[in-house]
Amino acid sequence: MPDKTVIRRKNRVRKKKSIRKKVFGTAERPRLVVFRSLKHISAQLVDDVAQKTLCTVTSASKAVQASLGEDKAKKAMSVEVGKAIAAKATDLKVTTVVFDRGGFIYHGRVKALADGAREGGLRF
Repeated sequence: MPDKTVIRRKNRVRKKKSIRKKVFGTAERPRLVVFRSLKHISAQLVDDVAQKTLCTVTSASKAVQASLGEDKAKKAMSVEVGKAIAAKATDLKVTTVVFDRGGFIYHGRVKALADGAREGGLRF
């Protein structure tokens, strides 16, 4: 019998493929991709037409860690990553994005990242 973590990962990848069939990013409206690990969370803006990553932010980066200060909670980290990706998107003159939760449930840290990106000025 397979391990529970293997089953969970396979289910998430199956959901991710289902989501990717529907979600598509362009240069004007890129795809905001979220990846959540046990310790960190990362977000990318992807242009699927040109097959390029426009920018990326991760909670392991020094800029995000510095903006957190003493609050090292995972949800606070997610909000900061959302704000940072929104700031980078506005530098690229991107205001609207398509949200790709990557097979993760829209709850907890994924939702906190989305709320942080909305606070930063992104619209989805």
